[in-house]
Amino acid sequence: MSKYLDPKTDIVFKKIFGNNKKLLKSFLNAVLPLPDDRLIEDLSYLPSEQVPLLPALKHTIVDVKCTDTQQRTFIVEMQIQWVPAFMQRMLVNTSSAYVRQLNKGEAYANLSPVYGLALLGHNLIDVDRDPEWFHHYKMTHTKNSNRSLDDLQIVIVELPKFKPTTIQDKKLTVLWLRFLSEINEKTRQAPTELLAIPEIKEALDLAEESAFTPGELEAYNTYWDAVSTQVTLIEGKMAQAEAVGLAKGEAMGLAKGEAMGEVKGEELAACRIAKKLLQNGMSIELVSEITQLPLSKIKQLQLTHE
Repeated sequence: MSKYLDPKTDIVFKKIFGNNKKLLKSFLNAVLPLPDDRLIEDLSYLPSEQVPLLPALKHTIVDVKCTDTQQRTFIVEMQIQWVPAFMQRMLVNTSSAYVRQLNKGEAYANLSPVYGLALLGHNLIDVDRDPEWFHHYKMTHTKNSNRSLDDLQIVIVELPKFKPTTIQDKKLTVLWLRFLSEINEKTRQAPTELLAIPEIKEALDLAEESAFTPGELEAYNTYWDAVSTQVTLIEGKMAQAEAVGLAKGEAMGLAKGEAMGEVKGEELAACRIAKKLLQNGMSIELVSEITQLPLSKIKQLQLTHE
């Protein structure tokens, strides 16, 4: 039987959706809150942001420009997140994708709306406080909810909360989210319901371990090392705060400082990744490109390794 890799890792997600318009179109039409008469008809990948293979300092996984059935365009920026403190980053990235469209001297009317789509490997909100797994944010008038500014919208999917038996939704939506939620390294036989959908069957074929090169498998394993480091750092901060019984004001201060701690943690994870790649004989230039660490830092790590 086939062994699958987890599609929630950025390297597997990119292999499935990063160069396959048909699969990405099917997935986005299923997951995004698009009206039935405004579904995606075509899409093109945005080359302006070249993102690294590994989640060291950047988290965008795919950027695409979509054209709907009414020939209107919008941009989707997708991320996979494994830590709870990410909302500010999500706002910054989505806003940046909106602003990047406008070159100097161009009219604001040329801007296309932007959807930020985040797929969460951990819960954003504790399930006891909020069992909802799908969150859709946009700017709405405080007194009249029928009036809204739709150019910036954020969609967050909490995959651990997703249970297909608890929702009444489009069949394809359920099946694509089951693909992301259920398929992992323990999967030896994919469910027949998923195999029956041609697009999802193709995604399953691409997620098989045999479809990956030794270098890609090394990057896959290193990805989970980086995720583990990030999650451990964040959970450690939360446990420490609970253990010492911080007052509410002190806890808020810790939350504000968490962002800086996360960046530091990501840098440490990037250094760990760089050391592994150097040990495998990869050039310092390529290690720098993959981890987004400066060449001076890579050279320093190379010296300590030697």
